[in-house]
Amino acid sequence: MQKKLILDSDLLDITISRLCQQLIENHNDFSETVLLGMQPRGIFLAEIIHERLQKETKKSIPLGYLDTTFYRDDFRRRQTPIKANETRIPFIIEGKKVVLVDDVLFTGRTIRAAMDAMIAFGRPATVELLVLIDRKYNREIPVAADYVGKAVNTLPTQRVLVELEAQGHKQNKIWLINKD
Repeated sequence: MQKKLILDSDLLDITISRLCQQLIENHNDFSETVLLGMQPRGIFLAEIIHERLQKETKKSIPLGYLDTTFYRDDFRRRQTPIKANETRIPFIIEGKKVVLVDDVLFTGRTIRAAMDAMIAFGRPATVELLVLIDRKYNREIPVAADYVGKAVNTLPTQRVLVELEAQGHKQNKIWLINKD
């Protein structure tokens, strides 16, 4: 197995800061905006972004966690069932600007499932997608992120590994792994 470093801790910090600045430019005071972190791994990035946005804007911004397990089109096709995670959205998203946050955009299927799952909490005014890594050329569903940390050309046989301190890793790093 070969690992190639995509983003080190310093560059990742700069990337997250840039993403936050883009959100601030587009959402101003965040009075009508909510953040939804995608379970399981997108919540760590969502928490980092949420903390920085609140510090920068001095505003209270609603943050929720969205699990798409039962909305996935491959839920019953797997040999081993996917373990469900917590959905925690303690607010109404009806008429709000929703920013979905995930670590890696790959085929687009998780985002499609998220759109279905969100409707249980109301009909948002708009939905935007923020991803740390956009894996180019692997889409199965026509989904594009509005905010991208880094676009990476990958093969279907490769995978992206996001290691964040919030997940218990020593340093924030993102790797491209070749499966041999």
